[in-house]
Amino acid sequence: MTFFLPYHQKKIEVSLSPKNLASVIVPREMSPIPDLPQAITIALDESRDQYSFDTFAQKGDKVVIIVSDITRYSGSHLFLPPLIARMNRNGIPDHDIAIVFSLGIHRPMSFEEQKQVVGEEVAQRIKMENHDARNHNKLVFSGRTTKNNPVIINRRLAEADKVILTGTIGYHYLAGFGGGRKSIVPGMASYETCVAAHLLVLNSEGGGRHPLARTGVLQGNPLHEHMMEVGRLIPPKFLFNTILSPDYGMLNVAVGHWEEAFYQGCDFVDRHFKVIIAERADLVVVSCGGYPKDINFIQAHKTFDYAFNALRPGGVMILIAACSEGVGNQDFLGWLRFQDPVEMEAELRKNFQVNGQTAYATLMKAKKATVLLLSELPDSVVRTMSLTPVHSIEEALARAYRILEGNPTTYVIPYGSTVLPWVEG
Repeated sequence: MTFFLPYHQKKIEVSLSPKNLASVIVPREMSPIPDLPQAITIALDESRDQYSFDTFAQKGDKVVIIVSDITRYSGSHLFLPPLIARMNRNGIPDHDIAIVFSLGIHRPMSFEEQKQVVGEEVAQRIKMENHDARNHNKLVFSGRTTKNNPVIINRRLAEADKVILTGTIGYHYLAGFGGGRKSIVPGMASYETCVAAHLLVLNSEGGGRHPLARTGVLQGNPLHEHMMEVGRLIPPKFLFNTILSPDYGMLNVAVGHWEEAFYQGCDFVDRHFKVIIAERADLVVVSCGGYPKDINFIQAHKTFDYAFNALRPGGVMILIAACSEGVGNQDFLGWLRFQDPVEMEAELRKNFQVNGQTAYATLMKAKKATVLLLSELPDSVVRTMSLTPVHSIEEALARAYRILEGNPTTYVIPYGSTVLPWVEG
């Protein structure tokens, strides 16, 4: 059987014997919204508990729209023009609207990248800026959480009359789901606040990660609960989040109150993108889904984490992720001086870094299985991550079959960044 799996901006041909193939893990099939402008209009017109967009954003309001950066495609160039047009109609001129890109601790975006994200027209009309997590002149203290963690966020956000959270809802390996409140923390938070939030994923009782800080889990997830608490400290918020197909078609929009609409969106994602499997396989062949999901290893790690649910202990994973922009952050590589997860965890607890947590999660999985990484990363970097570099899918399959012998049961996951394999019980 032949599959074409995304890699950066092309596809790689993969041939497998049908006798080995257990399943192709893909989301439930669903057609994109046929008339997006009409769907946006209907969503903005809807009123739930007297909470509609027209009553939310009115003449005289200074509005900040939080927009995802270039590593997280959300379809913003499609929905921002009608959103802004609706505000204009309600008496809010362009000069009272600002876009801030929720970079978290990611690199800054160039103007060309900003224009690519929001579209030519919006880029020419609306003032835009990158969030800077380390520039304290552009940050402000907004209070403390119940666990006494300081909340330091983007000054423009804190001083706005109204805030519109945009982005896309999908799975996230620590927060349960991305989207919603995540555009505030870590998206618009200071470096210190980002660190404090991510530190919650380490178990406070005993070692290891908190058992509920995991993909697809919200109830009891300490990171999610922290982010919701921070979100309640900033000005009134309206949610406009998309839900996308693996090829970036717009399947649904979550619109309305920032909490209620977010939970409704998460429910939709679970119903369409969680795939129940009977058992874990010997071999998992997974692609992130191409660019920008595989823009760097830190982004590709999310796919690595989701797909790991489908792999038996001691099995082999072939991870297809171009990583055209490298690992994503040099701090990540620095943490890999630790090759013992226990030592790395001990250092994390003393000197936590967000990318150190990603390095820890990578190492934990690498110790449980053989992971063959097909990427553009230097072999030395791949080995530093305790992964095995391969340079073609043929080489990867040959290595996998030598390790596993016989006829290994195999899952193929063409769009691993969007689908969650799940073994119940």
